[in-house]
Amino acid sequence: MTIYDISEKAGVSIATVSRVLNGSNNVSEKTKRKVLDVMNQYGYTPNAFARGLGLNTMKTIGLMCADSSDLYMAKAIYFVEQLLRANGYDSILCCSGYDLNNMKKSMNLLISKKVDAIILIGSTYISEKDEDNKYITDAALQVPVMMLNGSLNAPNVYGILSDDYTSIYNATLYLLDSGVKDILYFHASHSYSTKRKMAGFVDAMKSRGLFKEEYLQYFPGSHEDIPAMEKHLTKLNKKGQHFQGIIAANDTLAMGAMKYARISGLNVPHDLSVIGYDNSLLTSTCDPELTSVDNKLETLCGHLIQTLMDVLGGKDMPQETVFATELIKRGTTK
Repeated sequence: MTIYDISEKAGVSIATVSRVLNGSNNVSEKTKRKVLDVMNQYGYTPNAFARGLGLNTMKTIGLMCADSSDLYMAKAIYFVEQLLRANGYDSILCCSGYDLNNMKKSMNLLISKKVDAIILIGSTYISEKDEDNKYITDAALQVPVMMLNGSLNAPNVYGILSDDYTSIYNATLYLLDSGVKDILYFHASHSYSTKRKMAGFVDAMKSRGLFKEEYLQYFPGSHEDIPAMEKHLTKLNKKGQHFQGIIAANDTLAMGAMKYARISGLNVPHDLSVIGYDNSLLTSTCDPELTSVDNKLETLCGHLIQTLMDVLGGKDMPQETVFATELIKRGTTK
């Protein structure tokens, strides 16, 4: 018996069941009694540390990320932990890696710790196969699941994300309008976010009749191996593939492009224009400084935690919120 089953049998929403469990005053006595009767009828026992009903909460949120050494995820963890602490919550972090079985194990571990909610950091947790997302939807039957830069249409799952598609669509048009025609989309994963970015790139190139499959370049190595990124691009060039611009799925890949330009003796931005993504601290570590998409990570984290606090407080909240980004233009583009 889960809160989803209770909502069905009582004929109310999951949010209403949550309000009852939270002890919220924003529920009529009649509705509250209906929910409690179903719980009593089926012997439902809420989490021993659950909110409401006179019980205490653990005041702890479970965090999951694939790799805390990744710059984006590390920064997100910092923002999220700081905001949770400001709201009186502690956190437990699981670094699940990218293997589905390990993701499931991490989720089960956090559930066993009786956390009040779970936050999934990064879009790697979203799969195109429904069966591979079942561990998320199952967890959401027990606690709210928040997704940072991911979205899943399921009860009690809330997504806060950047508009990755429009970001890269506009960045691509910006390069094209500056006179750059042969542009690579350089990426290193097949995550939900990366695919949205890729779709924006493809559609922008197609809108000008310039798309070629060879423009989509996947780097299979470590996200920390900048020399290998450079070698990947050098190998392409030696094979005769010409490119005047590179749009990277993150700033680290853009650093690989900058290293390639330096070793190849190319002038940036006149011979090669480069755009990164995340607007991280790496943007100021190269010369010229890197043009990059600011994905408003701090804003996303702030909204995610506020949404979570409202959900825990029994409020109805939108299941998906999308934020616009901003292209920060620096010296690597014309």
